[in-house]
Amino acid sequence: MSTIAAEYEKTDIGTIQIAPEVIEVIAGLATIEVDGVAGMSGGFAGGIVELLGRKNLSKGVKVEVGQREAAVDVSIIVEYGNRIPEIASEIQRNVKRSIEMMTGLHVVEVNVHIHDVHFKTPDKPEEEDFLHRVK
Repeated sequence: MSTIAAEYEKTDIGTIQIAPEVIEVIAGLATIEVDGVAGMSGGFAGGIVELLGRKNLSKGVKVEVGQREAAVDVSIIVEYGNRIPEIASEIQRNVKRSIEMMTGLHVVEVNVHIHDVHFKTPDKPEEEDFLHRVK
């Protein structure tokens, strides 16, 4: 499904059309900017999980786009120890603001699906710390 943002339907020299994949990338970037998001999830069915740092910015994002409105679903993995309701609310605000600012579309809903919790592992194993103390 493609879209034409309301204020860009026609210009003097043609039309401007925004592909849904562009909106997915905008939503993905806006999501991973939020502190406490460990990564994006492709869903339980596929079992595909991408932690931050990967290149597929639309992973875990689904959009439905009309000519003037958009609805977004994002599936995420949160970092352990963060308040999930606060992270989800910040994602909703950031995704809505980013899409509306960049495309002119009205975002009617942003649904956040939490699929997993990521536990941080220590950067250095205890053995390395022990070896540094022995030297």
